[in-house]
Amino acid sequence: MAKASSWADWRSHGRGRSELGGALATLRLAFFGLALMTATINVLYLTGSFYMLEVYDRVIPGRSVPTLIGLTILAFGLYAFQGVLDLMRGRILVRIGTSVDAALSDRVYHTLVRMPLKTRTGADGLQPLRDLDGVRSFLSSAGPTAFFDLPWIPLYLAICFVFHVWIGVAALAGAALLILLTLLTEFRTRGPSLATVGLAQTRNALAESSRRNAEVLQAMGMSSRFAARWQRANNRYMASQQHTADVAGGLGAISKVMRMGLQSGVLGIGAFLVIQGQASAGIIIASSILTSRALAPVELAIAHWRSFVSARQSWRRLNDLLRAFPQAEKPMALPKPSASLVIEGVSGAPPGVQRLVVADVSFALRAGTGLGIVGPSASGKSSLARLLVGVWSPLRGKIRIDGAAIDQWDPEELGRHVGYLPQDVELFAGTVAENIARFDPEASAPAIIEAGKAAGIHDLILRLPEGYETEIGEGGAALSAGQRQRLALARALYGNPFLVVLDEPNSNLDNEGESALTQAILGVRARGGIAVVVAHRPSALAGVDQMLVMQEGRMSAFGPKEEVMSRITRPMAVPTATQAPPPDGQGTAFAAAGSFGGIPGLRVVQGQTA
Repeated sequence: MAKASSWADWRSHGRGRSELGGALATLRLAFFGLALMTATINVLYLTGSFYMLEVYDRVIPGRSVPTLIGLTILAFGLYAFQGVLDLMRGRILVRIGTSVDAALSDRVYHTLVRMPLKTRTGADGLQPLRDLDGVRSFLSSAGPTAFFDLPWIPLYLAICFVFHVWIGVAALAGAALLILLTLLTEFRTRGPSLATVGLAQTRNALAESSRRNAEVLQAMGMSSRFAARWQRANNRYMASQQHTADVAGGLGAISKVMRMGLQSGVLGIGAFLVIQGQASAGIIIASSILTSRALAPVELAIAHWRSFVSARQSWRRLNDLLRAFPQAEKPMALPKPSASLVIEGVSGAPPGVQRLVVADVSFALRAGTGLGIVGPSASGKSSLARLLVGVWSPLRGKIRIDGAAIDQWDPEELGRHVGYLPQDVELFAGTVAENIARFDPEASAPAIIEAGKAAGIHDLILRLPEGYETEIGEGGAALSAGQRQRLALARALYGNPFLVVLDEPNSNLDNEGESALTQAILGVRARGGIAVVVAHRPSALAGVDQMLVMQEGRMSAFGPKEEVMSRITRPMAVPTATQAPPPDGQGTAFAAAGSFGGIPGLRVVQGQTA
């Protein structure tokens, strides 16, 4: 929390710097240390050139072995010192990347989780994490060292000019050509790199969709068709990646050949100058080494250009994302809710969609009330449930708990007072106890068992191989659909939340499970909570006392359950040859057909259990 507050304080000063820029700004001392190390290392790079210069110009003509030994010891000492500095510089870069990740990973994760609730997600929902990984990887690589070394090129060129003007001209021309090649690399790789990222997102999204729907693909013989779709997407991605690699690799190969050719050219120029008596023999070798060193940063920059371009794109996407989802200030803590839920003219739509799916809904519930929400398919029932628990933000109107709008609550604090069972149940890899306790590390065993008993699943859990410590696998794969739904109900009831919203809670339940569901709803009401149940099957509404009918996103009826039911029910006619009877044991069921009681498209048919 201290780190989060420091980020909020930093942004509140309005320095105009992005959060990523701010993360790097906190490491300015590390970058200053890198600059000093780079300066020392680049001076030490002169060791080889001057060692060769002294050997050829002093040691060999003077045949002085002690001088040779002294120069060699000095040179190896400087090489060792340079190696230590290089090692330290590499480790500092790794730690800079780790520090940036540590400063932003939590922020990026929370933003990634918020994205589907606020806007339409892209093809690859995990791209922000990959972008952060890309920035960290580049900062931890040898790529940044090239940019630290580039300012030292003029020093090497100046020494080349000191040796002889023509050696300096050759080195300067080579540097200019390599810099031009670097700019050409940037121009030629920018577009293909962007295209490659987009194709990678499409390919990954298709693979993830296939993984989630593996049962459907296998059962209906669709695997080969989706495999063909994925292969086409993969081929487009690989072709784009190959094109990018070919461009960058080709320019990198040209730069390497140019540097080798320039080094040989400088040797030739040096030899010519020696023949003409304008330079010593040592200058031949020394200038060749020095020229190679002068151009090394440019070649290193070209070699890492692909990763640099990728990191730059990741940097921009992350900055755009974090600006779009600013970190909210933590609101003042509010008292535990205990009195009412009021909906004031609420209208809402899915994230990123302008068409309203819920329009102008208003009602009020007091503590101890149970509300059933019914209506035809696509009437806005589940959308209203998402609005009630704060998953979606209303476009108009307010949802108030004990008088406070839910946007005045801290989401984490509000979540402790809300239980939610979505229509599509999602559990997480871990134990039964962890899933019930919402992965609260401070959860107590009595509270977990209480939630299990409230959901009527305690005895079932005890029959599992390891009871509450049973691992359920990713998505609850070790459990049946009904067990997953009842376990999710226990999670919704954990901690005795004030507001419990259940969306189609009996879609996978048998008679025993439906009885436990009714008792759970009555239990919420008995302890002074509010239960809201979205249902197609009225057996889920046995424990509620109020009913709301939705029709095309609007309220059609609201009031006591018996009163509303009397308005929308009628005896079922005898089935005709084209009208199948209701399934055995289904009892009362809602169906979208006809018109009754002034509520178009909704009726209740009543059948007898065979």
